[in-house]
Amino acid sequence: MARSKEFDVDNVLGKAVTVFWQQGYERTSMQDLVTGMGIHKRSMYDTFGDKHTLYMKVLERYAGTVSGKMESKVEGLSSAKKAIRLLFEAIAYNNGPEPKGCLLVNTAVELAVHDPEAAARVKDAFLDTEHLLERLLRQGQESGELTRSFDPSDMAAYLHNALVGLRVLVKTEPDAGRLQTIIDLTLKSLD
Repeated sequence: MARSKEFDVDNVLGKAVTVFWQQGYERTSMQDLVTGMGIHKRSMYDTFGDKHTLYMKVLERYAGTVSGKMESKVEGLSSAKKAIRLLFEAIAYNNGPEPKGCLLVNTAVELAVHDPEAAARVKDAFLDTEHLLERLLRQGQESGELTRSFDPSDMAAYLHNALVGLRVLVKTEPDAGRLQTIIDLTLKSLD
């Protein structure tokens, strides 16, 4: 008879997100994971598989969480400009307990070149964000708030690139005023 799990799988996966986010994939040892997740090594292998399999589950969870947060931030806003600004400012001014920056961006830099599965997960998550931006831009054009002088798909790609850059910059830039200036200048492209 199989033993029932003595831990909440979702909770432990959330702890794995934090460990990988803080340390990166390569620097995280199995012992770091066992300690950070608060479970036995055998339980980790039985539940999540090897380190790489666990990391893919972590990326999936993280991407879903980020996507959900972004969608909920802009839900119900009638102004496309305000919605897009809110997405940028949420990244610049995140003072929550989680690490600075973005696990997806970290993965793109650390693993994407030599790990096709990680690259595909990151690309999918990035496309989700780009599609959200494109949808907001199209809504802004349809309402007359935004000019039709740009292609929404091209502008979404541009804004997403800036958003990724901001996710990197927040790891090293403590000056909130400087971050705000960067956001303001980036979003002038919508005028």
